[in-house]
Amino acid sequence: MNLSLKPTKAFILTSWAALAIAVFAYAIGLYNANLQLNEKGYYLVVLLFGLSSVITLQKTVRDEMEDIQVTSLYKTMVIAGVVSACALMLIGLWNADTLAMNEKGFFAISFVLGLFAAVVTQKNVRDLACFDQTTTQPATETARRATETKDTDTL
Repeated sequence: MNLSLKPTKAFILTSWAALAIAVFAYAIGLYNANLQLNEKGYYLVVLLFGLSSVITLQKTVRDEMEDIQVTSLYKTMVIAGVVSACALMLIGLWNADTLAMNEKGFFAISFVLGLFAAVVTQKNVRDLACFDQTTTQPATETARRATETKDTDTL
């Protein structure tokens, strides 16, 4: 694998920081919003649903790129999950009469930033796992060969 494609520490830190900022800002906005508790719960669940949906979509796309079989039904369901999460957020904000326009915009931007940051963070996690696997694998192979050589020498 090409080591120049390994994500840099700065890129990894930036992706985690963007995800943390998006979730934290969304949570603070939700806490300070003049909404009933059930409405706050709705927006929290939509955020969590959206984050898990885009992470699953990113994993599915990556699996296909690595020639890991993904059924078309599963991929369709994952895409439907992302579309549903975005639609639920738009419908919720459209019908939120108690929120001012600037609050609606804040929630929309925090939501989109969170989704994007989740995709990038998942990509970095998967890339790092892939690079760690390729760097430890030769060491394991060398150790195995050394053990085989040692065993044949004792015979």
